[in-house]
Amino acid sequence: MLAGSRRGFLAGLLASSMTPAISWASVGAPQYLSAAKTPDGTFRIYGLNGTGQILFDHPLPGRGHAACAHPTRAEAVAFARRPGTFAHVINCQDGEVLAELHSPEGRHFMGHGVFDLGGDLLLTPENDYEAGEGRIAIWDRRQGYRRVGDLPSGGVGPHDMQRLPGQDRFVIANGGIDTHPESGRSPLNLPTMRSNLALMDLKGGLEVTELEIDLRLNSIRHLAVRADGLIGFAMQWQGKDGQHPPLLGLMRAGEAPRLLSAPKALHQGMQNYAGSIAFSGNGRLVAITSPRGNAVQLFDAATGAFVRQVDEVDVCGLSASGDGFIATSGTGVIRTIGDETAPVQHELAFDNHLIAV
Repeated sequence: MLAGSRRGFLAGLLASSMTPAISWASVGAPQYLSAAKTPDGTFRIYGLNGTGQILFDHPLPGRGHAACAHPTRAEAVAFARRPGTFAHVINCQDGEVLAELHSPEGRHFMGHGVFDLGGDLLLTPENDYEAGEGRIAIWDRRQGYRRVGDLPSGGVGPHDMQRLPGQDRFVIANGGIDTHPESGRSPLNLPTMRSNLALMDLKGGLEVTELEIDLRLNSIRHLAVRADGLIGFAMQWQGKDGQHPPLLGLMRAGEAPRLLSAPKALHQGMQNYAGSIAFSGNGRLVAITSPRGNAVQLFDAATGAFVRQVDEVDVCGLSASGDGFIATSGTGVIRTIGDETAPVQHELAFDNHLIAV
C-alpha cells in the first residue's frame, strides 16, 4: 500500500471511529428518499414518512436522479442524473456532506447505487465512455468513501443495480446504451446496442441474461427485488415508434425472463417508457410507472396477468407501501395505491425515483 493511501486509510478509520452512529430513527425514521426541484429552481433531497409528509430536506448541487440509503446509518447517497459525474454522501441529520464522490476521467455515473449487505461498501454503476463498456465502482465507507476498485458490469450502459436479499450478490440492469457527456443523453450505439441483466458477486463473477434478439433495443433500466429474490425489471424502447414491445419483465436467477404487457390500448398509452418499478408491500403485485403515459400499471406477480391502471399526471417514483404502493409525480403529488388515502400535494417537482429506506 502506498504511503498516501495508507494515510488516507488510517484517517478514514479514525474518522469512522470518532463519528457517532446516527440511525434513521434519529431523523424521524423516514420510509423513503426522493430528489426534487423546488419552486425557486434549486434541487434538494427529501426524507418522507409513510404518508408522504416531509421529515427533512437538504440541498443538492444539481439535479438528482436517485439515491441509496445506508442499511443502518442515516446516510444517503444522492446521485446526479445521467450522465452526471458527482454523488454526495449526506448526513441526513444535519445535511453535512460527508463525502463527495467523483467519477474518474473517462467515466460518468448512471444515477444509481447500492450498499453491500454490511453497509461497508457502496457500489455505483458507471459508463466507461472511451471503452464503451460498463463498470461497477466500489467505494469503502470505512475509508471515508474512498474508491477502492471496480468490476465489469457484464454489459454496456449499466443503469440501476440492486442487492439480492440476504447476500452480497447483485443484479445489474445493463441498459445497453452507450453515452458520452459531450452528447448528453443521446444513444451512440443503436446499430449494435443490446441490453441485458447481469448477476454479479463481489469477486467479479457474472451471469448474463439477454432478451431475444428482436428485443435488443429494449433498454432494461430499472429494477425491483422481492423478498424471495424474484427480480422485476422495467424497460424503455429505443427502436421505432410504431413498435410497442413489453415494458415489464420478471426473472429468477437461473431462469428465463417472463415479459408482461397490459391490454393493447393501455400498453401503447405508456409510450414505450417505464420509469420506475416496484413490488407491492405484500409481494403479490408488481407495477411500473410512465411519466410519458401518465399512468401506473399493476400486474399479478404470480400469473403475470394485468390487474388495473391508475392514472396520474407525470407519475414516476414508485415504492411499496402497506400491502400496496406509493407513487410520486413531477406535479408534487404523492398518492398511495391499494391502501388508498387522500393524496398529498407538495410545491415540488419530484424526480424519477422514490427510494425505500
